[in-house]
This record gives sequence, structure tokens and C-alpha cells, in this order.
Amino acid sequence: MTAETSQTLDRGLRVLKLLADTDHGLTVTELAAKLGVNRTVVYRLLATLEQHALVRRDLGGRARVGLGVLRLAHQVHPLLREAALPALRSLAEDIGATAHLTLVDGTEALAVAVVEPSWTDYHVAYRTGFRHTLERGAAGRAILAGRGVHPYVPEQRCVEGQPGFVLSQGDLEAGASSAAAPLLGVTGIEGSVGVVMLADAIPERVGPRVVEAALEVADALR
Repeated sequence: MTAETSQTLDRGLRVLKLLADTDHGLTVTELAAKLGVNRTVVYRLLATLEQHALVRRDLGGRARVGLGVLRLAHQVHPLLREAALPALRSLAEDIGATAHLTLVDGTEALAVAVVEPSWTDYHVAYRTGFRHTLERGAAGRAILAGRGVHPYVPEQRCVEGQPGFVLSQGDLEAGASSAAAPLLGVTGIEGSVGVVMLADAIPERVGPRVVEAALEVADALR
């Protein structure tokens, strides 16, 4: 038996999705055409969403996603962290290196979950909240690789039938090397899973293991 749903809420959510998929905003007429409803319905939906700062309208009357959506998005990080921790913990313990989940935050890469290995004598201190440009470090470059963009990638390898991984050395911390794989197939989320270790070179088995962990995290977030 199909559960009852709210048509108004469904339309409001569809408005947000439509606006999120465009960079230039949409007019009331355009939204009405895409939703298959009259303009009066769209005006009411936009007015309600504006009251909650989820939508804003520019001087030309085009509707765009509002800043309230960003505030909601920040509350998602704890949920993502909780879902990713088992795979990150397994990766850190297996490799003996600091494992992390990194997500896109604007034009930067932001570490939202970090797990350090319990059995090593020393490891890289990589903290939640650490951020850097997408072009620096394996974590950011893996995200770009997931988009099909490959600038400044010194080494990128693919495992047959799986997404590739990216390696980097000394980009973010002298003496530290890193490996990361893009987080793919998770709607609305751009990110990567990786490890950072104090080593001159990444052992051969680390890259494929990072790819495996990225697939595990993606499965947990779906």
C-alpha cells in the first residue's frame, strides 16, 4: 500500500530541485511550465519557501536557491560522518594511516570525518575541519577526477571496473604522502575518501584499498 503524500510539499521540493539544477535561476513562468501547474501555484510555493530563506528572488524576478539551504546542508555533515566512520575506521586500521572523508565546500575541499589508526607509533595529524583548494592534495584532486577534470594530477591510476585513485606527495604537509578516490554515485554529494601517511611513497596496495573504502562509504550514504 502506497503511503499518502502531500502534493504541496512534493511541488515545493521539486521547485528546490529545479532551482538547484540551474545557475541562472528560473522565472515563475518557467517553473510553472516545468511543474505543469499555473503561475498562482508557483507564486504561493515561492512565497512559502522565501519565508524560510530556502528561495530568494533577484531584481529581475528570477528565483534562486536561498542561503537557508546552506544552513540545512551544514547539518548533514554529522549524519555523513556517522555513516562513513565504519569504512574509515577499517581503512585506517588496515593501512595504518589516517583516513578521511572529504567533501566539496564551495570551491574548497573540507575534511568532515577523520579516523586515526590505533596501533601505529606515529601518524599524520589530520583534523576534521581542515580545508584546502581542490587543486592541492590527493583528496581534492580525486574530487576533480570524479568530475572528469584532471588538472595538476601527478599520478592517477584506475582499477578495472572501478573508479581510479589519485596519489600526491608533500602538497599539504612536508614528508606526507596521500591517496584518495572519488566518492561516486551519491546524489547531491561530491567528495573523496583517502589516507594520509608519513612516507616518501605510497605502498602499492594502498590505492586499491582506498578505492574499496570509497565504494563502501558511497554504499553507506545511498
